[in-house]
Amino acid sequence: MYERGGEKYFVVDEHTHFWDASPENWVKGQEQYAKGWIECFHAYMGLGPPETHWPLEKFMKYSAEDYERDVFEQGHADAAILQSTYLRSWYTTGFNTTEKNAGLMERNRDRVIVNGRFDPREGEAGLKQLEEDAKRYNLKGVKVYTAEWYNGSRGWSLSDPEAQVFLDKCQELGIKNVHAHKGPTIWPLDKDAFDIKDVDIAATRNPELNFIIEHVGLPRIDDFCFMATQEPNVYAGLAVVIGGLMHARPRFFNRVMGELLFWVGEDKMLFGSDYGIWEPKWQVEGFIDWTMPGTEEYSDYPAVTTATKKKIMGLNAAALYDIPVPEELRLRDETPAAREDAQLVESG
Repeated sequence: MYERGGEKYFVVDEHTHFWDASPENWVKGQEQYAKGWIECFHAYMGLGPPETHWPLEKFMKYSAEDYERDVFEQGHADAAILQSTYLRSWYTTGFNTTEKNAGLMERNRDRVIVNGRFDPREGEAGLKQLEEDAKRYNLKGVKVYTAEWYNGSRGWSLSDPEAQVFLDKCQELGIKNVHAHKGPTIWPLDKDAFDIKDVDIAATRNPELNFIIEHVGLPRIDDFCFMATQEPNVYAGLAVVIGGLMHARPRFFNRVMGELLFWVGEDKMLFGSDYGIWEPKWQVEGFIDWTMPGTEEYSDYPAVTTATKKKIMGLNAAALYDIPVPEELRLRDETPAAREDAQLVESG
């Protein structure tokens, strides 16, 4: 729980990682990609406050103790969701696997939720693994990385027939939350493989699933907003929006947040720190202190209230993942993460 100005906030960090990109984990013959990937990731850390920057060696592989201190002890999170991204073309045991994440869940049973992943190019073996993971870890969500390399393929689409087979399996297994990376690319992946054009097709075909679009399609923010407003089951994951823009690009941050609030609405926006790219502490504190400028440039955006921030910082994610929220931290007469017919929110 984070308290500021007499208000208490239930914080769910819905986008965190626990990776191993150390040289010992690089696939032989693929070192240039493994090294280039993590160095590009590390460069994004430079968009945060200077005092929060890590040396590359620590960034490549941090400890469970680092995660617990930064996310829970200092980062104000009441709960956190670990997302899985494998990248086994470059990392021998995987970059950020469900199995590795489960070790952190075992250490923090009351605070950590582990999400699985799938890649439709893995076929029957992938379906079997998804089913095993769902049972073993009680999965409520999965992360998909449509630009990942696999056996010579440089990406896939949520609208592919093969992807629908896996989405059907998610529904069968009770996995209701699909987190899709649709945002900035990391070298050497292809930017266009993260395009959001497949999201509305998948969302319309699968109304029982929630599609949390991580990084809100940046830099395609306008495309995302106009798509998301028509799809009641599409949500905006704010990792990168807050960590990458709030400090380094504050005016652009104001615009992105304003567009999201206008088109998508406060009930469908979720805080994610993208740890360990950025530490959560400064993001949580900075966002709760943030106000939309009162200038003419921003006058047609919705008002940002305390209730808005409480929903975004944790209550929306708690609703999607059935995370218990203490009575004193709930909102009165509000329904976070409500699935309403697509409509424009009123500006205030």
